[in-house]
Formats: sequence, C-alpha cells, structure tokens
Amino acid sequence: MKDSTSYFLPDFGSLAIAAKVLLMAEAIAVIFAIAGSDSLGLTAGRHFLFLSAYTLSIALVSLGLWRLVNRGLRQLSAMVGSLLVIALMIVAVVAVTEGSINGLYTLGIIPNRSPAWQLTILIHGVLIGTVVMLLGLRYLFVSHKAQIDAKLEQEARIQALQSRIRPHFLFNSMNSIASLTRSDPPRAEAALQDLADLFRVLLADARKLVPISAEQEISRQYLEIEKLRLGDRLNVQWTVSNVPRNALIPTLTLQPLLENAIYHGIEPRFGGGTVKVELWGDNAETLNVLISNPIPEVRKHAHGRGNKIAMDNIRQRLASHFSDAATLQTFEEGDQYHVKIKMPIVRNQGGSY
Repeated sequence: MKDSTSYFLPDFGSLAIAAKVLLMAEAIAVIFAIAGSDSLGLTAGRHFLFLSAYTLSIALVSLGLWRLVNRGLRQLSAMVGSLLVIALMIVAVVAVTEGSINGLYTLGIIPNRSPAWQLTILIHGVLIGTVVMLLGLRYLFVSHKAQIDAKLEQEARIQALQSRIRPHFLFNSMNSIASLTRSDPPRAEAALQDLADLFRVLLADARKLVPISAEQEISRQYLEIEKLRLGDRLNVQWTVSNVPRNALIPTLTLQPLLENAIYHGIEPRFGGGTVKVELWGDNAETLNVLISNPIPEVRKHAHGRGNKIAMDNIRQRLASHFSDAATLQTFEEGDQYHVKIKMPIVRNQGGSY
C-alpha cells in the first residue's frame, strides 16, 4: 500500500472530502439556477430545489461509489485511478439523470419524454457533470497535495529542530566516565548505557509522541550522568500529580529544560542547588510542566543567550506538534527561575492514572 503522505488522491472515505464535494455540488446548483434557463417549466424556486436535489444526488452517489473503491484506488497509478474516479462519477450522473427524468415524468411535470429529448438531456447532464467534476476533482487533488506538502514540511521542521539538540555535556560526561573506568567500572558502564540511550532518543523519529513515562526515564538517565560530574551540588525534586499514565508528549521535552536548569542555575553556583520538576494534569485535558532552578548570584551573558536559543527551539517544536494549543512561559519569582509548559493531554490507547 502506498504511503498516505505521498498518495496523489484524497481519501474519499473521509468526512472532510465528503463535505467539500457536497458544498461544490450545492454551489453548482446555485450557479445553474441563477444563470441557466428553465426547460422544465418550473418556477424559479422549484427550479432551484430541483437543481439542488439533482446535484446533491449526483454528489452522494459519486461519494458512495468512490468510497466502495477507495482502498483499491491506492493500488492504482495516478492515471488509472483518476480515470476510474471520473468513470464512476459519470455512472452517477447517468443514474441520477435517468432517475430524475423518470420521477418528473411520473409526477406529470414532464408531459412528454421522447427518446430524442431524453437522450439530449442525458448527454447534456453527462457533459456538464463531467466538466464540473473534473474541475472539482482538480481542486481536491491540489488541496490534498497542499496538505501533504504542509505535513511533510512540518515533519522535516520537527526533525531538524530535534537534530539541533546536542547536549553540551557530552565531553564532560565522557571525561567523567573515563575517570570511573578504573575506580568504579560498574558505574562507568551504567553511565555509558545511559548516555547511549539518550543519544538513541536524539536520533529517533521526532514526529512521534512518546509516553510521559519514557520521557521521565530518559530525563532520569540524563540526571544520573550529570550527577557524575556535579555530585552533591546537584539535587532534583520530582512532583507528579494527576498525570495519566498513557499521556503522550513530544520526545525530549523535559531533558533540554533540565539541561538548561543545570547549565544556567546549578553550575554557576559554588554550592550548587536544587532543580524542581513538577508535572500535573488539569481536568484530564491539560498537562502542566514546571521546572524551577535557583538564580545564580552572577549571571553569565553567554549562558543567557544559549538559554534563549534553547527555549525558542523547544517552543517551535511544541508549536509544530500542537500549534497554539501549547505554550511555554519563563518567569522569575524571588530567587527562582521557572519554565512552565502547558500542552493538551494526548492519550495512548489503554492505561489510566
């Protein structure tokens, strides 16, 4: 089966496509009611109602036929698939036109339906329906391609943003691990495993959301590596409340924030400090993340600039996943610097609180 992100035809089984087709059909009815002549002897109001029923019937029958073959269409080439879609639409036009003529004749609205007149009406209906539907299908194809291009661009942007996350602590961590290889080999081996897991996440598919438990685990591994270097200068307090176990978040949301908190709040302080991590849910709809670190007595301008770049990176990645539904705010309160994220709770199937 072709990848849905590269397939040229829209999904004719979706409600969005059905709505577009029905709206186009109704627009066609309005145009013909205003500009067309009434060859059926109907009043303007009845003429419009007839055209509406006629075009909507064609649209509904076409949608039904397209939906029946929707899965099979994805196995066909662009040319064959397009021709099949048009052929099924012509079948719908013929069927609805024949049914409409028979219905009008039965109701006495058409007193005489000679074969020549009926054939003329049928040919006109097929020609008009084919031209209009070709334009409509062209619009659907272009719209579908634009959506695919936008999705691919968004996915590429997310991957590019994640690829820029390369923890500056790499060399320091390797030095710390190297110093442990003789004095404490088991601990050095565990640290190397944590570092490998962290970089495995860095190279993973950034388009996917991950369970919050996995994000907490990779953050724990990162903190274990930093503890090798900072020792007792680094303390971490976790508070988790009312967070669904099956909640999903963008990968590497917590780790870069913890890295910033340590780099800008712990390292510059001679005595170190405590990084606080709070996670909580609001009404089972919003996930809140609050990471706090002490403000150093003397701030380093270079650190501040790096912090801004990192925050912009995370903010863009959140926007790529959740658009305006997610926010990232930074603020100071007393001697503490806070980063707060609010994002929708996206659930995986299964799980509970």
